[in-house]
Amino acid sequence: QVQLVESGGGLVQAGGSLRLSCAASGRSISIYAMGWFRQAPGKEREFVARVIWNGAITYYSDSVKGRFTISRDNAKNTVYLQMNSLKPEDTAVYYCAADKYMSGYRNNGDDYDYWGQGTQVTVSS
Repeated sequence: QVQLVESGGGLVQAGGSLRLSCAASGRSISIYAMGWFRQAPGKEREFVARVIWNGAITYYSDSVKGRFTISRDNAKNTVYLQMNSLKPEDTAVYYCAADKYMSGYRNNGDDYDYWGQGTQVTVSS
């Protein structure tokens, strides 16, 4: 089992940047693909990005492609989400998740096995 803890959220103006971190414990994340999801008030959970087990391949939702970058450092057992050119519509709670299916593309949160508690990102206009 793996425990995930997100950090790095906060309040930022439109056009600004934030870097989210997801620190894992209990097990090495090197055997998991890792993903970021978000959920805004009154909306369903939304896939943001995914990185396969070794960091070689990444996937993004159309809404964040070109602005967000997912990366991982297996030695530090940490996954990151660099968010640039933030927009008010990026406001949400951001969640980190681990998927035992180590490679390939999966954007359904129900397929992921472990979740963090989330970190709030608020983008003001």
